[in-house]
Amino acid sequence: MTALSRSLTIERPGSHRLTEGPLPEPGPGEVRVRVAAAGICMSDREVYDGHRDPAYVRYPVVPGHEWSGTVDAVGEGVDPALTGRRTVAEGFRACGRCERCRYGETSLCTAGYDETGFTRPGAFADHLVVPARLLHPLADDADLRAAALLEPAAVIAAAVRAGAPEPGERIAVLGAGTLGLLAVQLLAAVSPAELTVIDPREGRAAQALDFGASEARTPKEAEEVRGRYDLVVETAGAPSTAADACLLARRGGRVVLTGMFTPGAVGIDPVHLSLSQLTVRSVFGAPSAAWSYAVRAFTAGLLDPAPLITHEFPLERFAEAVALVGSGDPETGKVLLRP
Repeated sequence: MTALSRSLTIERPGSHRLTEGPLPEPGPGEVRVRVAAAGICMSDREVYDGHRDPAYVRYPVVPGHEWSGTVDAVGEGVDPALTGRRTVAEGFRACGRCERCRYGETSLCTAGYDETGFTRPGAFADHLVVPARLLHPLADDADLRAAALLEPAAVIAAAVRAGAPEPGERIAVLGAGTLGLLAVQLLAAVSPAELTVIDPREGRAAQALDFGASEARTPKEAEEVRGRYDLVVETAGAPSTAADACLLARRGGRVVLTGMFTPGAVGIDPVHLSLSQLTVRSVFGAPSAAWSYAVRAFTAGLLDPAPLITHEFPLERFAEAVALVGSGDPETGKVLLRP
């Protein structure tokens, strides 16, 4: 009997189907992964709703850029020892040859945008095929359920690397969603003097304290500590949070923006930026080095994404799962599909 594999395809905005077909076969330099878990994020919701920039999606598409699994087949030229390894993999299909890639900035590849789950088949499926060069193998006993969150963790690792936190600094995290709570864990490991989380949701603030934050404030309460922090990591992507992050930083401080902003977001005041001599960085995706950073922290036990997971669904219940993402329900954290 021929082995079969299912995949969830979004044909066009608002239309999806679950199909079954032959197992995908890895080509030269590729591996096939049996998916263990795949996270749904707002980017996937945007793909489903048709709100993602057309330059960053190709319909029809099998979504799924946050995932973990086990290598179950390798293509020509790939080390057979990878078979059976638990793994995650980078999403950006960087060319590896352009100037930015050669400099190590693979998330800035100039060969054009190409990413698993958006322009290539992703992990809302039983199996997916990816280039072996993008793999980040995990420990034999790695929790694959938690490892599905290593993609957003890599984004936050990129932000932490950009912010260059030092022990004893005062640090603020603006937003306590998935990215913000992962940021708290990575930043707590640096031993800051203060680690403040700013979010209006009491439950998320309490979770941030469990993860190592020293205090939690609402946005209104945060107005009292403007100009205090050496480093501010913005993760919310709300209309005012880029400007708010700059107001929280001390003169000469550093700000890293990771939230995905929509048109109409409040701009950063150039007068304040200039007079305060702030360093402002932004992050979109994660280069290879940030993936390595996140995987090391996960393996060492400094990063535990498992408590962020609140819902798990089979592929057949995709419509129900995607409806939860971005619904505004404060009880909804990370939603997983479990093929």
